[in-house]
Amino acid sequence: MTVPEAPRSPHTSSPTAVASGQAAVTGLAPVGASAPVSRGTITAWALWDWGAAAFNAVVITFVFAPYLTSAVASDPNSGSEALGIATGLAGLAIALLAPAAGIRADTSGRHKLWLGVNTGLVVVAMAGMFFVRDDPGYLLPGLLLVAIGSVFFELAEVSYNGMLTRISTSDTAGRISGLGWGLGYFGGLVLLVLLLVTVIQPEVGLFGASDEGGLRYRIVALAAAVWFALFALPVLLFGPTDTAPSARRKRTVGQMFRAVIAGWIDGYKRVWSRIVELFRTDRNTFWFFLASAIFRDGLATIFAFAGVIAAGSYGFSGSEVIVLGVAANVVAGIGSVVAGWFDDRFGPKAVITVGLVCLVLGALPIAFNDSKTVFWAAAMWLCLFVGPVQSASRAFLTRITPPERAGENFGLYATTGRAVSFIGPFMFTTFIAVFGFQRAGALGIALVLLVGLAVFVFVKSPLRSKPGILSD
Repeated sequence: MTVPEAPRSPHTSSPTAVASGQAAVTGLAPVGASAPVSRGTITAWALWDWGAAAFNAVVITFVFAPYLTSAVASDPNSGSEALGIATGLAGLAIALLAPAAGIRADTSGRHKLWLGVNTGLVVVAMAGMFFVRDDPGYLLPGLLLVAIGSVFFELAEVSYNGMLTRISTSDTAGRISGLGWGLGYFGGLVLLVLLLVTVIQPEVGLFGASDEGGLRYRIVALAAAVWFALFALPVLLFGPTDTAPSARRKRTVGQMFRAVIAGWIDGYKRVWSRIVELFRTDRNTFWFFLASAIFRDGLATIFAFAGVIAAGSYGFSGSEVIVLGVAANVVAGIGSVVAGWFDDRFGPKAVITVGLVCLVLGALPIAFNDSKTVFWAAAMWLCLFVGPVQSASRAFLTRITPPERAGENFGLYATTGRAVSFIGPFMFTTFIAVFGFQRAGALGIALVLLVGLAVFVFVKSPLRSKPGILSD
């Protein structure tokens, strides 16, 4: 078996660089695979993360969601509340759907098929955002599209993350996972810069983009949909093949409907059995799910409210928020790629622990200082560690997951995260209400991260040489 060298440079920032750089892997035979995985397969897999930034960075964090709350809604406060309700309902739907979706992908062996279906539905939802004008009457359709996109994006990630067990070993999961996360941030960087200089910043941008009717932001949503679709194609065409052939037989619509319902019911039965099994026989994995759910909710809250705090507490303009997003993606991308090497060298637990400590410390200056300079420094510090914690968390689960249960475990991973997704926003809002100013919400986020860290401290790290076996 040939084990790839760790990436020596954090500047793997384009598809071309990935294809030729040392972060790519050749001749790697993952656990459960029957043949080595090529460099092209791993590059194709990682490019999905590059394209996914169109949804995460453009729609959720820096452009379209702020457009909904500040321009479409009648006022920012009511818009933010409505967005919180919509994303909360989306989180509930994900919690209900993700585990059974993962199990069905495992039992059918069709991770690539379901990745394609769910990615396609996200792209359709993003394209639909083009029709959301800057009028309060369009707020509900806009929120529905964001919620629908969020649900199917998470379901797509269940299958996407499940593929990681088939293209990596316990010795390389950190680097490959970090490569994907890093490309995601760099993809967001490239897309945000392109949109900033061609659509958002000019008085009249490409395709006649202007502020009239919110056209420039609607064009941004459509461009992001095309971007995601384009970079999702490589994994669907050249990614790891599905492990089971498509069995086709003629069935009536009623038979197909009953089969789907029966499959989901069986999936939920297996989910419950899996949770009970983990608690009884694999308590360490059980506690990992709990700890990661808490601290990942803190990470999600950072992203959800970054633009809101920048605009509301520090007076950032729309363009300044985009510039913040560009810088955030540069720093987070570098952090993710570099942390992949530390992950494989010292283990994912060390990366997660150090990252969470640094995130808690980085949130404090935001709460106690209203200087733009301090906010910029704190924001960049947070971005440096957000990616590594996310990537190492995925790599941790990959190391303790058998390939045949990848979809099941990553479905539970998505579900446990969404099951507590109300905690971060609730703590953010509570601290604002208690202290009377928006920046105090950063203390609520810090508290969520601290609780997640406290639980994670007691989780044992997997041994690199023997996936699924725990070290003391």
